[in-house]
Amino acid sequence: MREFSGKCLCGQVRISVRGEPLRVGICHCMDCRKESGSAFTFYAVWPDGQFAREGETAEFRGQRFCPRCGARLFCADGREVEVKLGILSQAPTPLVPRYELWTRRREPWLRPVEGAEQFEENRT
Repeated sequence: MREFSGKCLCGQVRISVRGEPLRVGICHCMDCRKESGSAFTFYAVWPDGQFAREGETAEFRGQRFCPRCGARLFCADGREVEVKLGILSQAPTPLVPRYELWTRRREPWLRPVEGAEQFEENRT
């Protein structure tokens, strides 16, 4: 079974996930842009039971981050956990986006991910 692990910038929070993700995506919406400080967020979603973490996190509008270094890490709703893939120790990651959300907000110099389903806003 595949396993991925990662940590925040200061190493206080560590996460791990087992198995294949339910989905892998990129989001260009305004919230993801502001939350990531970049043009998009790259993430994958696993069932809650395949996710583990160590360390203290803080929360803002469902997004978990390290209270010491501020690194954005994941969000969880009790069923699924969405992990920001930039925190993984393995870079580049072998995980490939299968969809892009809010493509109407995508920067014009970014090309669509080949083979990924495209949504102008959220998935329906």
